[in-house]
Amino acid sequence: MKEKLSDSQRKRYARHIILPEVGAEGQRRLLAGKVLCIGAGGLGSPALMYLAAAGVGEIGLVEFDRVDESNLQRQIIHGNSYIGKPKGESAIERIREINPECKVNWHNTTIHKGNVMDLVNAHDVIIDGTDNFPTRYLVNDACVLSGKPNIYGSIFRFEGQASVFAPKLGGPCYRCLFPEPPPPGSVPSCEEGGVFGVLPGIIGSIQANEAIKYLLGSGKLMMDRLLIFDALNSDFKTINIARDPNCTLCGDNPVQKDLIEYAGYCSLPHYPEKENESVNRGGELSISISEFKEWIEKKDPKLAVIDVREKQEHEICHLDFAELIPLSSIKDNIGHLELDQTILVHCKSGKRSMEAVEQLREWGFKHSFSVEGGILAWAREFDSSMPTY
Repeated sequence: MKEKLSDSQRKRYARHIILPEVGAEGQRRLLAGKVLCIGAGGLGSPALMYLAAAGVGEIGLVEFDRVDESNLQRQIIHGNSYIGKPKGESAIERIREINPECKVNWHNTTIHKGNVMDLVNAHDVIIDGTDNFPTRYLVNDACVLSGKPNIYGSIFRFEGQASVFAPKLGGPCYRCLFPEPPPPGSVPSCEEGGVFGVLPGIIGSIQANEAIKYLLGSGKLMMDRLLIFDALNSDFKTINIARDPNCTLCGDNPVQKDLIEYAGYCSLPHYPEKENESVNRGGELSISISEFKEWIEKKDPKLAVIDVREKQEHEICHLDFAELIPLSSIKDNIGHLELDQTILVHCKSGKRSMEAVEQLREWGFKHSFSVEGGILAWAREFDSSMPTY
């Protein structure tokens, strides 16, 4: 860390340099630092911008998605002019505007078992900005096996969480708190449950703060605490956490010594296609979006169409001919339906409607079907002007 700061750098980072806990030496550490940020969404947006502004020299960005208008409520690194374009391009452009000296290596791909170790090993610290359990567990495992700190953050509705998982430094890993991923479909996504716009800004900034402190070697990392923030009540609380000596990954006698491919966990439930399996799909429980449209055009007076999303989702977009009966209250609101009716059920993308149909079949409604792809498929195929989320 003996390379001198340039006049421009001393000017740009003056407010850092005058801090005794940072100083010129600390700023040189940041400039030499390499941070991997997985995702340029709600959490990644503020984290990326603050890392660049702080002078982190090199950022690895893993992001394969494109900017959607529904992202702009919280993903502040993107703007209207980038709708439909890759998030990686948008993020790089914004980072360059903040700090042209910051080098960004964009990996336009998903993160998976085949690339995660190379990506993690090439960086000093990892910021997990993911929004799904398969990637979260995979990143945790890779960080433990490589000995790299994992800066964790998660958001849902009005609640955010943050911590630092670093067994090599004496703290727990993610598996110490949550040993196994939840079953597929048991946890609603942010797409289904929503997220308060400013919440990821707060949690993502906390993640950037922990990464910067780690590179500086200053302050106390949140290795022994899980921070929980309630945005609706402006309440912060922390829970003490510790490494589990029986953890199968980082415990005293670890059982897991290699990566696991978590594809399939917490995604849509798998519905077998063979008729002799326990749950049938295809023509048995679901219909395609084109078949759905054909049914609607028949104008059969005995046909019933049900939307099982929540009221708030219905207010964003809906089909005028569908009756809103949220899945959470469906049992109490189907008394007007007849057992011999054809009932077509849709939700946002097909998961909840399939759950509803399984219940309806159990209750005797044998002619009920889930609409594959839900209202998103309708908007994509038949009504591009429909707002989506």
